Amino acid sequence: MNFRVKLLGIVSLLLLFTAVNFAQEKMTEEQWESEMATYKDKKVALENEIAALKSDIDNLKAMDLQDPEECIDELYQIVGATRNDVNNYRKAVNELDGKIKRKEGPKTDRQTDLNTLKMNKISALPEFYNKVHNQMQKDLDNWVEAPTDISYSVVKGDCLWNIAKKKEHYGNGFAWPVIYQANRDQIKNPDLIFPNQTFKIPNLTEEEKSKYEKLRVNYKPAPVQ
Repeated sequence: MNFRVKLLGIVSLLLLFTAVNFAQEKMTEEQWESEMATYKDKKVALENEIAALKSDIDNLKAMDLQDPEECIDELYQIVGATRNDVNNYRKAVNELDGKIKRKEGPKTDRQTDLNTLKMNKISALPEFYNKVHNQMQKDLDNWVEAPTDISYSVVKGDCLWNIAKKKEHYGNGFAWPVIYQANRDQIKNPDLIFPNQTFKIPNLTEEEKSKYEKLRVNYKPAPVQ
């Protein structure tokens, strides 16, 4: 008896829940017809799209498509190159692009290298044209190359360490040997320089920058006695 009562209660709750949902979702006849018309239009549109796709597939199957690898070889033949030629050219482009981005001068040498790449017919291939003729040239044009060296007139109290340490020079006193070597015709003893002497301050190479920066970072002054 209890089981039947419980079952009847559950069924009653389900019926009540269904009735509530139906009341919430109930629509007028006009709304229903409008909804059905919308779905019919969508069905027609999808059927038309499927038919068009099937037609495209049938057309592609009927075509005698050329092997993509053969197309690539024919493209290379147009510029008189083999796959090996293109691979070597690609390597040269990437190497020069890296040098330009790292500003490995002199800039005039990099421009000469780029002009050589431009003159190669392989540069006309879609893979290379924009990079070689536009992008890399733009990077070169935006490369402002610092002067090979600048001049500095010694004043009273100067020493090579302090000259090298100036921000407008190296910002690192440990690089003083570069100034010394560049002015050996005037400097007999690196500890003795004189006012009004004019020294060349050459640019540091990347190797020199790394070398003297390591010295600066690792330097530990002797403890005061």
